[in-house]
Amino acid sequence: MSKPANPVTLPLSEYSPKHFLLEVDGKIATVTLNRPERKNPLTFDSYRELTDFFRACAMDEEVKTIVVSGAGGNFSSGGDVFEIIGPLVQMDTKGLTAFTRMTGDLVKAMRACPQPVIAAVDGICAGAGAIIAMASDMRLAAPGAKVAFLFNKVGLSGCDMGACAILPRIIGQSRASELLYTGRFMAAEEGERWGFFSRIVAPDQVLAQAQALAKQVSDGPTYANTMTKRMLAMEWAMSVEEAIEAEAVAQALCMTTEDFARAFEAFSNKRSPVFQGN
Repeated sequence: MSKPANPVTLPLSEYSPKHFLLEVDGKIATVTLNRPERKNPLTFDSYRELTDFFRACAMDEEVKTIVVSGAGGNFSSGGDVFEIIGPLVQMDTKGLTAFTRMTGDLVKAMRACPQPVIAAVDGICAGAGAIIAMASDMRLAAPGAKVAFLFNKVGLSGCDMGACAILPRIIGQSRASELLYTGRFMAAEEGERWGFFSRIVAPDQVLAQAQALAKQVSDGPTYANTMTKRMLAMEWAMSVEEAIEAEAVAQALCMTTEDFARAFEAFSNKRSPVFQGN
């Protein structure tokens, strides 16, 4: 479970990860899980490198939105059976706790990075792969996408990497309970109906549509989008009254930005605003 000796460099456009593919096109960074022959499973090293990447995103001023996808027609089959699950059986409690905290760090990093994260899900999206999709801010699916929180199938609890906290907030307590207790696959149509997926797109368009959505978000007001992501997370633990007050302060801060003034000027002149992120 050693940390990969490949520190993230800034800007992200100059970073070459070892355990996934990264393409930076202007304001959009596309992360591709790239072990297609095994349906893109995660390893100890890829967990850590992905976590380091999402933490580094907070320091990159060029990337505005992140897309996560998988190579070869699948998103991710989760933790590699032989490279992760096998070694876990041999670990003591201390080592196992270090591992489960490390995997949880990936979700924390995804939620803490200021850029909205969009998952482009095709094929198998299971175990830790389902968690990465769940931890994203938005999810698009190809018709053949299948999502499963498989922890129950390997004798483990469904409470993995924040699933018991996040999944019910996306699809509801009863539906989340069903998936976590049974470990069954949720088809794309069901996932869209339940609100896990924003929409279903053509199989060969899921990545392109995710990137198009990323461009739409990236062209918006950066500071305001960052504030939206932060408040969506913070308000889970607030009463409605506290949330209204927090949003009043957050919105007042957004009103001090140049982008807010640009929007008013553009509206006054009957043209679309061109946001610059300040």
